[in-house]
Amino acid sequence: MVRNIRNLRQSYSCNHNDTLALTKCVGMIRDEHEAKYKVSLQIKGYKFSLNVVRVDESDEEPLPPHLQFAQNEVKGISASAKATISKGTTLQELIGWLLRSKDQMAEQVKGAAATYQEHGRLSDNLEENLKEVRRAKEFTLGYRQRAGEVFTEAAQIAGAYL
Repeated sequence: MVRNIRNLRQSYSCNHNDTLALTKCVGMIRDEHEAKYKVSLQIKGYKFSLNVVRVDESDEEPLPPHLQFAQNEVKGISASAKATISKGTTLQELIGWLLRSKDQMAEQVKGAAATYQEHGRLSDNLEENLKEVRRAKEFTLGYRQRAGEVFTEAAQIAGAYL
């Protein structure tokens, strides 16, 4: 999602700051192509896309590559944001289960270790893995928040104010 937004922002030179804002980019795309195309952001449920309609309906010329690129990037942003939101709950449940199972896993480590040295190594590995799980929990919450912000902004651009 972030990569698609950055690609879109770079291709239309709307890098005014380091946010993930789409509003300025969609505005610049509209402005750049307004002579030949009516560009809008269309949203249906959790899917949004860059809708392009020719001003002159008799024009049979294919879309410029730059505009096709923008459509593909918006499609990628939508798909990534949707996946982040839809898989986020499942991932949070899994992370919660792992963190709640810490004591049980520690007991399994104790039973599996043949020597004191091996027990120490396995316990250290378990602690390191749980540390990474906690880190993943923080990241997934941030990703879900960003994806939600992208959907909210897309809805506002499309005219469906939330």
